[in-house]
Amino acid sequence: MTPAAEGSVLARLRLARTEGIGPLTFRRLLNRHGSAAAVLEALPGAGRGLTYYPPPPARIHRELDAVAAMGGRFIFLDDPDYPPLLAQLADAPAALAVIGEAGLLRQRQVALVGARHASALGRRFAGELAEELAGAGIVVTSGLARGIDGAAHVGALRAGRTIAVIPGGLDRAYPPEHAELQGLIAEHGAVVAEAPLGTAPIARHFPRRNRIIAGLSLGVVVVEAALRSGTLMTARLALDAGREVFAVPGSPLDPRCAGGNDLLRQGAWLTERADDVLANLPQAPRETPLLAPRPPPKIVPEAPPPPPDGADPAAQLLDLIGASPVVVDELMRRCHLSAAAVQALLFELELEGRIAILPGNRVVRSGLR
Repeated sequence: MTPAAEGSVLARLRLARTEGIGPLTFRRLLNRHGSAAAVLEALPGAGRGLTYYPPPPARIHRELDAVAAMGGRFIFLDDPDYPPLLAQLADAPAALAVIGEAGLLRQRQVALVGARHASALGRRFAGELAEELAGAGIVVTSGLARGIDGAAHVGALRAGRTIAVIPGGLDRAYPPEHAELQGLIAEHGAVVAEAPLGTAPIARHFPRRNRIIAGLSLGVVVVEAALRSGTLMTARLALDAGREVFAVPGSPLDPRCAGGNDLLRQGAWLTERADDVLANLPQAPRETPLLAPRPPPKIVPEAPPPPPDGADPAAQLLDLIGASPVVVDELMRRCHLSAAAVQALLFELELEGRIAILPGNRVVRSGLR
């Protein structure tokens, strides 16, 4: 990198990391002054009504060196290789830290998102759908969360490429048990973060992560989403950006399917296989939204859930069982419990009336409302 280019990167990251300068202000200041260096020169100084405090160059140098040591790089809003679909958002991130194949961010993408506490069948469907889409040359984008997101990444890696957009810094794997998966995606896809290194994933970061997922993609596929969830926020952000919305139908008895079914009611593309997505994926975003405008749903913040180490095994198993029958062998593959432990827990859950055991070694949730 030439000294001039290095200076430009330093100035742009200093500006992006300046407290009080968000994506909208970053874009406005660049348009007014022409370059980040010129913006920094024009910012009010001490004794003249100081408003913004750019971080010292030494701090930004440390971040640049640390990201480079991880094998990553930064992409800025005014770069020619910034993802064009994401740049269409009014609040597109000023800077993205990327580990892996940065060029994937400019390729045709489909986001595949859904419930963290997903059923076993939901996870299986998400993985298989992602694998088919990746095999067809589509980059599958998701948020590396538990449940549907993780299954989508794993499925996509079996046949192609995937992008993980994370809510914290590149050095903060979240959830912790996906650290190995994050490493695989960095090696065979791309991991993207807007937040600086060292940033822990907290509730307010998840909507920001969701807008990037929606902005990068031509369409968003929803698999298992409650009526009040961050997944529906991602779908609404996609609609606002003119992107296609796809939803997988689910049982009306399972609350995890209520959000997706509501999207179908509004006009989302019904999705049962990869062809349903591929046949309706445009070359460019829509100017007219697919779904009729409506007030955004009330969102329950996607706060980080407690680590699974101390979780009740019965509760973990019950989370995997929905209103559609699932084979016990599928549960064993998903919950990482021994066969004897699974059978004992299923027996207890049946006695409590929380599940029903069906012929063919299948189980189904009871009493869902």
